[in-house]
This record gives sequence, C-alpha cells and structure tokens, in this order.
Amino acid sequence: MTGDERRAIEADCARLIALYANLNDEARWAELAALYAEDGLMTRPTAPDAPISGRAAILAAFQSRPPRKTRHVCSNVVIDVEGPAAARGTSAMVLFSEGAAPLAGSFHDRFVLTAEGWRFAERRGSLAW
Repeated sequence: MTGDERRAIEADCARLIALYANLNDEARWAELAALYAEDGLMTRPTAPDAPISGRAAILAAFQSRPPRKTRHVCSNVVIDVEGPAAARGTSAMVLFSEGAAPLAGSFHDRFVLTAEGWRFAERRGSLAW
C-alpha cells in the first residue's frame, strides 16, 4: 500500500466520523444508519452494555428517540489502516444537548470497505463524564 492510498483511507474514515456527528445533529436517521455496514454494530456512549446490531436495528433505534437539539463535537481523530479494506479509529466526543449538562467521551471504531464505500463495521462509544 502506498502512502497516498493509506492517507486516502484515513481521510475517508475520518470523514465518516464527522459526517456521523453532523447527520446525528440534523436528525437525518436514514442517512446516518447508512454509514454502517449492513451487519454493523453500534454501542451508544450512554448505553455501553446494550449493543445494537444491524443497519435496520440501528435505524429503528435512532427513529425511536424523542426529538432534541444537539451538537456533537468530535476531535483527536486517529485512524489506523489495517489493510486495503479494514481500518480502526478513535476519536474524542463532546455532546451538547439542549437543557442538559455536556457529556464527554470517546468512540472506538472499526471500518470496512464495502461496495457502498467505507462504512462503520463497529462503533463503540463510552463516556468519560
């Protein structure tokens, strides 16, 4: 793998992290769920022991949420390319939600290259506070 190929994978995966935050804040659930592989796994930072498996179940989980105004801020994104079709990443997250104290945590991600492009194979969130 060339340096340019590695950097392209890193950029594509980092873009997924930022896009996820933006789509989440805009309540664009179908587009957000489409960022996961069909058999992707999501674990919310607020429910680390309750994984949600499969794109359809992830979509249903987001659609069942009550409406709220949020702003997710992601930083410290580091992507480690494992091969031409697999990568891992970590990022820091702060969630500002109307009427609630800010939450800070992190995401640990696995990415997979699919026919649709790079997708989350697994997204595990955790809270620091």
